[in-house]
Amino acid sequence: MKNFETLCVHPLKDKNDKGAVTSAIYPAIAYDYLEEKTLQYPGFYSTYNQESLGEIICNLEQGKWGMIFSSGMAAISNAILTFVKHGEHIVFSKDLYGGTLKFAKEELPKRGIECSFANNNSDSFKSQIKDNTKLLYIETPSNPLLKIVSMSEIAAIAKAHNLITVIDNTFASPINQLPLAKGIDISVHSGTKYLGGHNDLPYGALVSNNIDHKEIIFNTAKMYGGSLSPYECYIAERSLKTLALRIKKQNENAMEVASFLSNNKHINKVYYPGLASHADHKVAKEQMTGFGGMVSFELDTDLDGINLFQHNLKLISPALSLGGVESLICSPVYTSHRYLTKEERLQIGIRDSLLRLSVGIENAGDLINDIEQAIALTLH
Repeated sequence: MKNFETLCVHPLKDKNDKGAVTSAIYPAIAYDYLEEKTLQYPGFYSTYNQESLGEIICNLEQGKWGMIFSSGMAAISNAILTFVKHGEHIVFSKDLYGGTLKFAKEELPKRGIECSFANNNSDSFKSQIKDNTKLLYIETPSNPLLKIVSMSEIAAIAKAHNLITVIDNTFASPINQLPLAKGIDISVHSGTKYLGGHNDLPYGALVSNNIDHKEIIFNTAKMYGGSLSPYECYIAERSLKTLALRIKKQNENAMEVASFLSNNKHINKVYYPGLASHADHKVAKEQMTGFGGMVSFELDTDLDGINLFQHNLKLISPALSLGGVESLICSPVYTSHRYLTKEERLQIGIRDSLLRLSVGIENAGDLINDIEQAIALTLH
């Protein structure tokens, strides 16, 4: 395999038919079908730009095949609904992106699909498996507490029980971890985040390690829509060329910021898998090549103080989303987990004082200075 820096820039073996070094954009929605083996149509996820982007992300994830969607939730919901039907059961990890958690708790029960939620360890997952269990779903590192699940252990459990495994690999990206190489069946991404990297393009991605899954997942996707336009595919492909460079810088910056926060008297707790103090640091070190650009921390204040702190930041932007070149910060209480009650949030460890920081590619010292001055103004 090429090194990731090279693979991001030169992801495909063949250049397009004009010899250009960048991909062409084919905006057509109508294609000749008489002489074609495959029907090309945007809703079938089979146009040139859709297939090209799917192949690129597949190569990065080292999978058998890949496809792209108009959002991360489209990729997640299709991965689940393809394999699980009425009367069957899924085991999710407890620590999930808010959209996935809402889908599991509110949408799947409408379809007669039962959901259980396990802690981030193999024994907890084993204890939740039933006769009608079909799928194990994990998110590692998790949103927003950056908990780590052992991918190889989950894959082994699934294999022993003939179950399908799905991972949300958004926070890590393929640069920092390769779930399919650890035995996971399907890796999904909110491409809106690190894959896109510039806070300007919503899309999703799915890569599978099983060629037999391709037709059935594509057939499910056709029923629910969620395809990406040719121009958006092109922008996504262009953004991937800098993925390895962006992730490397974000890894470095996040480690510096996390180290600073862990030594600040006004910070009660720091969540970053790269720190030796992180509860899952050993597992993260075994399965990740970098620890990512996400850092969560608890500031020693109440909700009013959390809001004031964010207003006092001058460089870091209080905003939704993550993974872009600009550093963003948010309070999960008001964003990703706003629909949970306070009691439900506390059950999964999300306190009012928690902040989630998506570290960008700015100078790390400038980011630290911004946090430091905002703390001083807030807690003076």
